[in-house]
Amino acid sequence: MKKIFFTSTLFLLLFSCNRNQSENPPLIENAIDNTESSIKGSFESGRDDNMIDKIYSELIKNDKKLSALDNKILKTYEASRKALQNFEHILYKSESYYREANYHSKSITDSLLKHQIENQIKKSSEQYESKTKNIRNIISLLNKNNEKISNLYTAFKIRKTLPEIEKYQSAHPLKTDSLTQFINKQNKLLEELKILK
Repeated sequence: MKKIFFTSTLFLLLFSCNRNQSENPPLIENAIDNTESSIKGSFESGRDDNMIDKIYSELIKNDKKLSALDNKILKTYEASRKALQNFEHILYKSESYYREANYHSKSITDSLLKHQIENQIKKSSEQYESKTKNIRNIISLLNKNNEKISNLYTAFKIRKTLPEIEKYQSAHPLKTDSLTQFINKQNKLLEELKILK
């Protein structure tokens, strides 16, 4: 009998909560519909991964200057990647060769021959390092500039999207009425359960 009473009470509580939800549509949906934010579409998605990029991409759709800036930066990254690709490939091949040569030279058992080969490898490696020092400095500078561009653009995107998340927050005030009502129902159920024997 107690189990039946408990089950029916729980069922009634759940049923009344579901009925109240259908009568009062969630505040969030109403706020999204009424928000004045130009990027409300990025908030309607169920997933919240990379909100900054989602919001920023919505801003870009409505702003030709932002779109042009974004394209310029993307093209710069792509051109930089292509420019570096060839040089880095050649440098990597040479570095790999010298690593392998040093590794293989260790297997030479004739100590005099081993010493001669190690010296030749070292001399060739140092000459190559000297010859490519300038290009390595240029590559390093290019990578540093890419990093600076990335940092500044990330900061810019955050600054541009902060007002949008603030609009979203204003359009979605976190009112506790529904939660308080639910806690009251829980408390009533707890009181009923306490007097069960």
